[in-house]
Amino acid sequence: MKYRRLGKTELNVSVVGVGTWQFGGDWGKDYTQKEVDGILNRAQELGINLIDTAECYGPHHLSESFIGDYISRGRREDWIIASKFGHQWHDHWEHAWNVDQIRVQLEESLKALRTDYIDLYQFHSGPDEVFDQDELWTMLDKQVQAGKIRNLGISIGSNDNLHQTSKATELNAKAIQVVYNRLDRTPEERVFPSCQQQDLGVLARVPLASGFLSGKYKPGTVFEDNVRKGRKREEIDEKLKLVEQIKQTELPEGVGMAEWALAWCLKNPVVSCVIPGCKSPEQVEANARAADLEL
Repeated sequence: MKYRRLGKTELNVSVVGVGTWQFGGDWGKDYTQKEVDGILNRAQELGINLIDTAECYGPHHLSESFIGDYISRGRREDWIIASKFGHQWHDHWEHAWNVDQIRVQLEESLKALRTDYIDLYQFHSGPDEVFDQDELWTMLDKQVQAGKIRNLGISIGSNDNLHQTSKATELNAKAIQVVYNRLDRTPEERVFPSCQQQDLGVLARVPLASGFLSGKYKPGTVFEDNVRKGRKREEIDEKLKLVEQIKQTELPEGVGMAEWALAWCLKNPVVSCVIPGCKSPEQVEANARAADLEL
């Protein structure tokens, strides 16, 4: 495994992390604690040290709870835990942008994660008018001073959101999370230059383009999971045709598509870490191989 500095946080993160949206059940599979343990055990064996999660990944902090159960049986300091706030899923999924709600969210996330601090706590893809609340960042700064949050981050919803990115340093946020992959290079235009200028860490989410760059799907594929089943047929087929072209023209012989797609993101020195989801220890292994693939 290779490691990069996550901007001004001074954390050395594995260039491949573990995204955990799938643990909440939205991607067509319900997990057991044993299955989560298998994935995180393999990740640790391979030198992966960053886990990205959020309260709203599954009802009642489900993803965070799986992670908390796992890390409570090991050494907390072995892991860099990134979580997010602003959406919640209790009895139903909803936004939670009130400052008091977020303070409660933080306490609930700490409890679910069975820890007394979160390494990176990220504003989760919210609108600019919520982002611009001074009282929100004042409250979060107090939580940093109290030691419950080690570092603040911003997970931007639109991957061209320069408004939120450009204000990061002013708000004491030290990392940006953004959608970035071979099918969507938008952050290269404005967001990445701002991150470089401010020395912000960058977490590249959706690096496999919601599975389109995994190499597993052909045009005509029908998705049944909650995340992809609502997408238009023509949009799905257009992306899968583009993936076929990339396979023919850019993929080196003998290299797996998913491994290549992650390495493609990491080729950009602005990217600190890619955070693909993984459904099994075998997928963790395939993801980890990207760290050693030189393109």
